[in-house]
Amino acid sequence: MIVRHLKIEQYRNLRSLELEPHPALTVIAGQNGQGKTNLLESVWMLSGAKSFRASKEAEVVQRGEGWSRITGTILPDGEQQPMTLEISLRLDESGKRATRTARKNGVDYGRAGNLAGEFPCVVFAPGHISMVSGAPEGRRRFLDAALCQLYPGYLENLRRYTRALLQKNTFLKDCRTGGGMYPADDLLDTYDAQLAHYGAAIAARRQEYCLALAEAAGAQYAGISDGREVLKLAYQPSAPQLWCEDAFAEALRAGRAADIRAGFSIVGVHRDDIEMILDDADARTYASQGQRRSVVLSVKIAELELISRITGITPVLLLDDVLSELDDARQDYLLNRIEGKQVFITSCNPELFKKTGGRIVTMENGRLLD
Repeated sequence: MIVRHLKIEQYRNLRSLELEPHPALTVIAGQNGQGKTNLLESVWMLSGAKSFRASKEAEVVQRGEGWSRITGTILPDGEQQPMTLEISLRLDESGKRATRTARKNGVDYGRAGNLAGEFPCVVFAPGHISMVSGAPEGRRRFLDAALCQLYPGYLENLRRYTRALLQKNTFLKDCRTGGGMYPADDLLDTYDAQLAHYGAAIAARRQEYCLALAEAAGAQYAGISDGREVLKLAYQPSAPQLWCEDAFAEALRAGRAADIRAGFSIVGVHRDDIEMILDDADARTYASQGQRRSVVLSVKIAELELISRITGITPVLLLDDVLSELDDARQDYLLNRIEGKQVFITSCNPELFKKTGGRIVTMENGRLLD
């Protein structure tokens, strides 16, 4: 995948910006707060995924404006004809909610998520360090983002599962707050059948992906640590064998009484996690800050490898100010693994890239300066 041209309109502090990236390496340099990460984020948005930063979608639309648009001209691997992808965000009347829509080659694609898999990307940002020590939600979000790019049907299963879960939880909560009325089993049976069906498909993909990810990330961590430490990853479902629909349904039946007492569903893929073991200790609790960076770096490089292996497509790599977070050895390790793909890097220190042969542009107050 190669981004040939990028046009950004009214996106955060980027009012009107156009860029022709280098086919190998584009460095966006500048001081903090100038808009470097905003540019990187806009490239990621073309994948159809939500922002990799924890913010409401409405916040990406420039202040005082009602819409934002990102347009990318992209050359897929092995193709002669580029495609045009467009993501538009439009605020509602309240200005607090934004609707994301997509177009491909001028044709309406509906919601932005329908572009999943069209333009695969891997992003590594400082905030991703929390993937190791943070709540399970962040690790589930990583799995979902990775799998949506690989398997178009995964996103639809996730949507249907989330809808059924919301309906079930709303019903349980209403029953609990409505004077202790006991929920109707037939309605819960309907919700649980949907959860088991779509949830088992999600769990199967997660299990399969985590097995491949564990092998690839383990090899990467061995290289980063020069073989001194061992990283192990494992999918950790909330109940045994959730990738089997019958087992999922049985777990839901067994947990129904607890669901009723709690007022929400306590079993399912919405409570999954990834176990991270570093030298026989739980990395989520005991890893140092430097080790956490190395774990995430290993996982992200492994994610990139798996996209290439499974789809045959080389994803675009987005690195947000990560070199400043790494020591010299880890910087060298990362830079040696970005060859053969298009990479966007933000940095406050362009001197690090003077000899790379790519393109260096400077970002200042939302504008690009060559």
